[in-house]
Formats: sequence, C-alpha cells, structure tokens
Amino acid sequence: MVQSIIDINENEDRVLNIVKAKYGFKNKSQAVAFVTKSYEENFLEPELKPEYLEKLQKIRKEKGIKFKNIEELRKIVER
Repeated sequence: MVQSIIDINENEDRVLNIVKAKYGFKNKSQAVAFVTKSYEENFLEPELKPEYLEKLQKIRKEKGIKFKNIEELRKIVER
C-alpha cells in the first residue's frame, strides 16, 4: 500500500467527510479510495479483453446492409 500526504482545501475535505459518512467508511483513506475507484469506473477507458478485440475485428469485416433512407431500412428489417 502506498501512503501519500495530500493538500486539500476545506470544501474538498467536507466532500470527503460526506462520502465517509454516507458510505460508513472508518477513515478518509477509504473515502479517497472509493472516489478514485468510482472515477476509474465511470470516466477512464476500460481495457478491452483480447477475446472482445477478436470479436470486434470479425464484426468489422462483416458486410453491412446498404439503404438510402430510414424507410428503406425499415422495409428491409421488417421482411
């Protein structure tokens, strides 16, 4: 585990205290870990599994359906 000393302002400290209280964490370290994990899951690009990349390549090689407008596509799909 890595230890860090960080400087935060009063508002950021309040936010960490709210997260700590809301989720029942014992300390601010757990709140910081939760916030960073949430950020990772919601904003960072996930690493793609090799199986998914292979599947994606197969899909990209498939031929698509050509259509001129939405009505033509609707006719093709509803057949």
